[in-house]
This record gives sequence, C-alpha cells and structure tokens, in this order.
Amino acid sequence: MLGAIIGDIVGSRFEFDRGDKSREFELFTRRSIFTDDSVMTAAVAEALMEAGPDAGEKETKAALIRCMKKWGQKYPNAGYGARFISWVLSSDPKPYGSYGNGSGMRVSSAGWLYGTMERTREVARWTAEVSHNHPEGVKGAESVAAAIFMARNGSTKDEIREYIVNEFGYNLSRTLDEIRPSYFHVEDCMHTMPEAFECFLEAEDFEQTLRNVMYIGGDTDTLCAIAGAIAEGAYGIPDDILASGKAYIPEDMMKVIDRFEAACK
Repeated sequence: MLGAIIGDIVGSRFEFDRGDKSREFELFTRRSIFTDDSVMTAAVAEALMEAGPDAGEKETKAALIRCMKKWGQKYPNAGYGARFISWVLSSDPKPYGSYGNGSGMRVSSAGWLYGTMERTREVARWTAEVSHNHPEGVKGAESVAAAIFMARNGSTKDEIREYIVNEFGYNLSRTLDEIRPSYFHVEDCMHTMPEAFECFLEAEDFEQTLRNVMYIGGDTDTLCAIAGAIAEGAYGIPDDILASGKAYIPEDMMKVIDRFEAACK
C-alpha cells in the first residue's frame, strides 16, 4: 500500500506529460504532492479492514462506498475525474460503467490482506465494481491485486508476466523502449495496466521501477502508484525513500497505513 502512495507522490509532478521522459530526476521536491490515487488507496484499505477478512460482497461494498465517499469529501480537490467526484458527492452513488485506471490505482491493499489468489481477486473485483464496473475496469483492479499477491509471495517475474497475460489478456510483449516514443497521458485501464506492469518487469528494485515510469511518461502518478505497489511486494521500499515519502503523507492517512501494516503482519 505504501508503495502505491509513494509512487503517486513521486509521479505527481510529471502528470499530464509535464516530464521530459527521463530516468534522471529527483524523486521528491517541493512540487511533489499526494493526489486522488493516495486518497482512494487509503479509503479502500480502511474499508477492507473495517469489513473484515471474511466479509461478503454486500458488506464489503457498503464499506467501500462509505469510506470512499468519506475520504473523497475530506479531500475534494485531490484531482478526481469529473464523473468520480460526482459519484463521491452523490447521496446514492451507483457504478457508472467506467474503465478508467482509478480501479487499478486504489486496489493495492487487496493484494496484501488475503491468503489466496481466489479471495484476492474476488475482493479486488468488488473494489472496482462500486464505481468502475466496466469489464476493463474490473480487469484492471483484479490484475494489479493479483500481481501484488504473486510478488509478495515470491513468484518470479516470468511467472507474474505469464499469469497476467494468460488470465487477463494484456499485451506484455512490448519493451519500455518500444512504448516510450508514442506513449502519452491516457487514463483508461487498457493503456495503463500493460505499461505499468512493464515498468515493474524491467526493473531490478523499487526505485528503478519508479524511474521506469518517468522514462515512458503518461499518467505518471497512477502508473507509478500501480507499478510501485507491485514493486513493494517484490522488493520492499528502501528506508531512505520510505522516510522521504512519508513526509508528504498527512496524519490521518498515516493512521490508516499504520493500521494496515499491523493487519498484514
């Protein structure tokens, strides 16, 4: 979960194609901020912990809606899409067929909280369906949670790549060098998940994963949240990056993170 939030903070200042597609940059500056990716990551984590590990679909979705609305209304200017902020502000929010990459950027806690792949994917699907119930939106959430589950349980990159391709049909045959020239800011799952996976797959550690994201550009905060979440499962987060990143996280969000880390032990 912290991998997603730190990724979001690192990628925030390059969003909307504001970077120069380079791996050489300062990870944290005065312009770095947390965005809606971090807010919703915290909201989903809080909801899943409140619902409990054995909760059913109805109870889990109710907790998700409650927590996502609460956190979204607490941080209304964090950079949400127009349709999602309308969902947050609605008195009776309904899923609206979205295939935006928000389903993948907020799901990381589901990759850590459960003991089986089947349960991980089931809950990940529910986290998407409360708003992003288009098949591609659901697939985005499930695939990210599945990759985190595999990474934290010691699967190799080849095993993760094979599983993602076979189960979700994403094209992971392109290298970052092939993606980079024509890639730009786009916010749908179909053009975010494969690129985020490749940023992780071509890296050797957590930091390199984040630097790979800025190398290809695009929706960098969300790409970095997704790739960073998977990289945390594989490598952990270096102490210096962890300390620097936490300085940008507000106290209420840190309380959720602390509870989450305790729940995962």
